Amino acid sequence: MWVLLRGGNPLRIFLPQRGEWMGRRGLPRGLAPGPPRRRYRKKALPALEIPVLPVTVTEIRQYLRGRGIPFQNGHSCLRTPSPFVESSQLKDQTAVTTSFSLYIDKTTGRFLCMTSLAEGSWEDFQASVEGGGDGASEGLLLSKAPEVEDSEEVRRIWNRAVPLSELPDPEEVQLAYTMFGLTNITDDTLKRFSVRYLRPARSLVFPWFSPGGSGLRGLKLLQAKCQGDGVSYEETTIPQPSAYHNLFGLPLISRRDAEVVLTSRELDSLALNQSTGLPTLTLPQGTSCLPPALLPYLEQFRRIVFWLGDDLRSWEAAKLFARKLNPKRCSLVRPGDQQPRPLEALNRGLNLSRILRTALPAWHKSIVSFRQLREEVLGELSNVEQAAGLPWSRFPDLNRILKGHRKGELTVFTGLPPHPALFHPDAGPTGSGKTTFISEYALDLCSQGVNTLWGSFEISNVRLARVMLTQFAERRLEDQLDKYDHWADRFEDLPLYFMTFHGQQGIRTVVDTMQHAVYVYDICHVVIDNLQFMMGHEQLSTDRIAAQDYIVGVFRKFATDNNCHVTLVIHPRKEDDDKELQTASIFGSAKASQEADNVLILQDRKLVTGPGKRYLQVSKNRFDGDVGIFPLEFNKSSLTFSTPPKNKTRLKKIKDEAGPVAKKPSSGKKGATPQKSESCSGKAPILDQPDTSKPSK
Repeated sequence: MWVLLRGGNPLRIFLPQRGEWMGRRGLPRGLAPGPPRRRYRKKALPALEIPVLPVTVTEIRQYLRGRGIPFQNGHSCLRTPSPFVESSQLKDQTAVTTSFSLYIDKTTGRFLCMTSLAEGSWEDFQASVEGGGDGASEGLLLSKAPEVEDSEEVRRIWNRAVPLSELPDPEEVQLAYTMFGLTNITDDTLKRFSVRYLRPARSLVFPWFSPGGSGLRGLKLLQAKCQGDGVSYEETTIPQPSAYHNLFGLPLISRRDAEVVLTSRELDSLALNQSTGLPTLTLPQGTSCLPPALLPYLEQFRRIVFWLGDDLRSWEAAKLFARKLNPKRCSLVRPGDQQPRPLEALNRGLNLSRILRTALPAWHKSIVSFRQLREEVLGELSNVEQAAGLPWSRFPDLNRILKGHRKGELTVFTGLPPHPALFHPDAGPTGSGKTTFISEYALDLCSQGVNTLWGSFEISNVRLARVMLTQFAERRLEDQLDKYDHWADRFEDLPLYFMTFHGQQGIRTVVDTMQHAVYVYDICHVVIDNLQFMMGHEQLSTDRIAAQDYIVGVFRKFATDNNCHVTLVIHPRKEDDDKELQTASIFGSAKASQEADNVLILQDRKLVTGPGKRYLQVSKNRFDGDVGIFPLEFNKSSLTFSTPPKNKTRLKKIKDEAGPVAKKPSSGKKGATPQKSESCSGKAPILDQPDTSKPSK
């Protein structure tokens, strides 16, 4: 048995009798269902004490002109001579000083020097320029090798891995080619990309070389395991994914190359390069994120083609990434039966060059005819389930009504404060039922890879993270502190980010932070809890309704422009205790309900047949018009909601002008008599009826 140590602690163990490595980090441990699992790192976005606008490209240009620094305009970056060349060991200093080797991101101001590998923020660049570059660059220079701890691990794995063609057992070679789908990939292609095979872990090893191929900086391991009749894959990167910025195939790119194809998997790059001869690069985090730190490496290309996958999620990611790289130079390969991912297309004998010629431009000035929409409409009709959005795993009844979570939509969520007896004290302050539910609602999607940004203005991020961690683990961790590290490590891998605002904030500051998060972290879902904390900063009018209408309109525009789903929590107006909440109960509901694609109401009233229970009402669904309600149960120990077992509580369909669910008439009051109808057999109890609520005058 071999043991690798880090700081005296066991990192992983190799068991010869099982022929595999075991450990939390590093090499894969077992089989994972579905696509390759990826790890993520969350960071808190800094709060702005004083609303300060981010640096703009105009300010960057003015600063460079004021300092007499020449610059060239690029697609997503500005190019300037680097002040860090004196710190690098170069043979021809004259050639470097006259070249434009430093790239400044137009959106964030972050820079990268291709020559010295120095990088930093816009403030770091200003400090280095004003300080003359002496000593300032020492803290900014990137190491040409990974961290010491990871460096030893990288070298150990890389030295043990061998090319597939050099394996001694022909049957093992054939098995590896079959499991990874490489039967049509030649040995020359694998050698050209320096792909190796690690026998103990049965994994392909993809290297990360420094620019110019000067040193090995990291590795990605792809393990394949049989699962039933198919094969599943698991990815592991060294160093961790947040620091793994490898464009696989970059050492093979020539300065003369003007066109490149971007893929989401290394195997697809191998197939494309072999079949077409075109330069290919692989994004380090697939379809989940395109780090801005990689944009300078893509500046030289006049045309970029995205061929990320064969589903609508890949198509949406390609359109999002194209916005970062300047859509005018980007083209997208539309997923379809005759246009699968590159490796599958090669194995099916399709012409990859012909598929690339059908790539659609990512930008057009205006839509003048149906012809420009024809292919996208066909894509949605051919993939109805994917077009409906990502389904929730914890709320099957919500899937039955809303069908799924879709990008570019605005969801308005409201509800009455819960009864204190229903909630655990750790769920937050009294009346936080909406926050407790919406945190699990968002956690469900985040656990499936939806990059999520939380803006909690009412409770602290520590309290919110504590609730979400409890929901994630589905247990009381305060009673099992020995398991905290295990669940915290898994929770930390989620693509979850937090805005550090607390209390009242201006809408412009919040939207600027959201815009930054979408650009840097490719955020797909933003949760704002809640709208009322932004109304005090708006001086548009003394009318609070007008201020709220303006804020709702801003979030609506943000969701549409950035193709990002926004969930907005709004408190309801005060209603009588014996009345159910309706769409008209939302404060300032005329604008909010009109702009929203979905309206969700957390009700806390007695059902028609049964004791007092909570239930969720979908009162608006713009996607296909389905509305309805379903009951919820609260688990105090895990702070989670769940749908009760089928047929445990049966709701009766009713018609009542007063609200979506009529209550039994109380003594001394007149009430409408509910009309009964049979519910669907074999399905969870749901009350479906059209949205007849009207906004209050």
